[in-house]
Amino acid sequence: MPDPSAPPRRRASGASAAEARELLRAAILGGEYLPGERLVEAQLCERFGVSRFNIRTAIQELAADGLVEVQRNKGAQVRKVSLDEAVEITEVRMVLEGLVAAKAAILVTDEQASELDEIGLLMRRAVAAGEFRRYSDLNQRLHALIRTIAGHRTADGIIETLRGQLVRHQFMLSLHPGRPLVSLPQHERIIEAIRERDPKAAESAMRDHIASVIEALRGIDTPGLR
Repeated sequence: MPDPSAPPRRRASGASAAEARELLRAAILGGEYLPGERLVEAQLCERFGVSRFNIRTAIQELAADGLVEVQRNKGAQVRKVSLDEAVEITEVRMVLEGLVAAKAAILVTDEQASELDEIGLLMRRAVAAGEFRRYSDLNQRLHALIRTIAGHRTADGIIETLRGQLVRHQFMLSLHPGRPLVSLPQHERIIEAIRERDPKAAESAMRDHIASVIEALRGIDTPGLR
């Protein structure tokens, strides 16, 4: 989670709408703006050092990505994703990430396989040390590497958009008691299948892992998420 004592991020006033979008997106994904929190244009312009036009453009683009909700006469706010919707989104991710894992098993190089092994080792160490936030970061790194290996730009773009919508649920899930102990062997099976260049096993292992995420999401009983 972000350090509240950290200075606000700013860019030069000539920053483009694309840069404004990335700054605001990073702040939302970093938990600096919570679901349901209003996004005040004047404050965003001041914080990021961008024009109001570019902030408005950034907000509209993030609304199209499902991160922001714009309501008539109420302005923009970080979109709330219910638990039921989070399950549906994860079901879509299960199909796409299975495809990506299969592609990665076909295309993986020896160097990339070694990098997968290294992440797996770091994940085991993080679980053994009870460093579950570290494990969560490594989890994201592993999935990102698999997408990089696969090189499927269309699937990668869709997955990244869906992941952004689920950031709050993913963070809660990563801290759920016992979850890392469940997901670690699942990640190890994914890594092994990709290293063995077995696309069917890789897809199956990834789909089994995401199915487990869905089951865990359904087990979360937190007020305000349904």
